[in-house]
Amino acid sequence: MITAGRAGTRPLAVLAMAAVNVLVAATAACSGADGGTSGPAATAAPSRAESEAATRPPAQSEPAAVDRPRTLVSGLSVPWAIAFLPGGNALVTERGSGRLLQVTPQGRTLQTDVIEGVSPSGEGGLLGVAVSPDFATDRYIFVYFTADDDNRVVRYRYGDRGLSDPVAIVTGIPKGDIHNGGRLAFGPDGYLYASTGEIGDVGHAQDRDSLAGKILRMTVDGRPAPGNPFGNLVWTYGHRNVQGLAWDRHGRMYATEFGQYTYDEINLIEKGRNYGWPQAEGMGGKPGFTDPLLTWSTDEASPSGLAYADGALWAAALRGRRLWRVPLDDSGRTGRPVALYTGDYGRLRAVVTAPDGMLWVSTSNWDGRGDPRDGDDRILVVPPATSAD
Repeated sequence: MITAGRAGTRPLAVLAMAAVNVLVAATAACSGADGGTSGPAATAAPSRAESEAATRPPAQSEPAAVDRPRTLVSGLSVPWAIAFLPGGNALVTERGSGRLLQVTPQGRTLQTDVIEGVSPSGEGGLLGVAVSPDFATDRYIFVYFTADDDNRVVRYRYGDRGLSDPVAIVTGIPKGDIHNGGRLAFGPDGYLYASTGEIGDVGHAQDRDSLAGKILRMTVDGRPAPGNPFGNLVWTYGHRNVQGLAWDRHGRMYATEFGQYTYDEINLIEKGRNYGWPQAEGMGGKPGFTDPLLTWSTDEASPSGLAYADGALWAAALRGRRLWRVPLDDSGRTGRPVALYTGDYGRLRAVVTAPDGMLWVSTSNWDGRGDPRDGDDRILVVPPATSAD
C-alpha cells in the first residue's frame, strides 16, 4: 500500500561476504534492515493522517510500452554508490571489496583503486562517494566507509595515478551491523551532505549531539557548514536509516528512509526538522515531527538510492525489487508513483542521473539478501523520459 502526505511542521570474496550477510540478516531484530525481511505487522491503529492518505489513488502499474534498461557493466560486487566526474565517467564503490572503480559511459573500467581501512561487516563497508563541484581545480573526491571503530568520511585527491592525500574529515560516526546510512552528495548550495543510520540503537536518532540517525551538512574540510541549525554537523534528525538523497530543479531536498515494520518513506528535507524516529513511523501526525511526503509498505520498497530526473524522483527498491518513479509538481507535491521492472533485475541499490540525462541504476543481488543471476551485480542504464506513465 502506498500513501501520500504533505510535509508539515510537524566471484570468492563475494561469496564469503554473502554468507556473512545472510547470517546478519537472519539475526537482525529489525525489519527493513537494508531491505531485509520484515518482522510482524505493527499492531497500532493507523493515525488520522494515514487513514485519510490511504484513500488516495494507488500506485499505477507499469506502462505497457516502457523501454527496457540496457546493461552497462556486469560482474560487480554490490555496487553501492555512483558519482560522476567531469567528462562523463563515473566512480563506483563496491561495499565488500572496498574497490573504487572508474567506469566510462561505454561500460569500460579505466581505473581501479582500493580504499584502505575499509572494514566490511553486515551492511557496513565502502558506501557513498561524491565528487567535488570544484573537481577541475581541487581534484577532491569523498568516500563514506565503515572502519574498524566507526563510520567516517574521507577526502582524497583523485588523478590518473589513483588516490592520494587521504584526510579523514569526519570520524566517530557510530557503526553497526545494520543501519549505517552512507550516502554522500553535494547539494546545490555547494556543501557536502552525508546520511547516517542509527545502527539499531534508536536513542541516537533524537540525540542532536550524536552523529547517528542524521543528515549531516559540512564543508569540504569536514566543518559544520554555515547556517547549520544546531552549531554542529547536524542538518536534520529523527532518522532511522537514510540511504538516498536528491534535489529537484527548484533546489528542494528529498531523502528515502527505511521503515521498520510498516512504512518506508520519502521525505522533504528542511533545515532543522525532526523526522520522528523512533516515536513516529510513516504519517505520525504528531506535533514537532515532520510527516513524509509519501509512504510505502516495506515489501514494496525498502528504498535505497534516490535521483531526480525528468520531473520525477526515482527510488531504487531493495526488498521491493523495482524502480519507483514518483512524479513531482512545481510545488514539490508527489503524484501517483509508478513501479517499473518489478522483479526483473532483483534488488536495486543506487540510482543517479548521468550528465546525458539517463539514469544509472545498480543491482545489489550479491549483498546476502538477493538471488544472484549470471552477470550480477550490474549497472543498468534507464532512459527516464521514455519510462513515463
